[in-house]
Amino acid sequence: MAKQAFDTLRALAIASQALGFILIITLETVMRDAARPWQGLTLAAMVAAALAIALVRLYRRNRARKAMVRRLADDDDAA
Repeated sequence: MAKQAFDTLRALAIASQALGFILIITLETVMRDAARPWQGLTLAAMVAAALAIALVRLYRRNRARKAMVRRLADDDDAA
């Protein structure tokens, strides 16, 4: 399987985590002590995004693996 030059899921993961950390710091700066619940929600959203991206990556990997097995089986049948 050829390696992609640009991994969209990795870029999305990095961007979502960076945005989350920026939001957490901004909330602390703007709201002070009242920011705690919002920071917790932001952290929960960051974890949910990371899990969703991991599931998509696993789904794509398994789909590619099954396609490879099918291609190999077709090649064996043709030979």
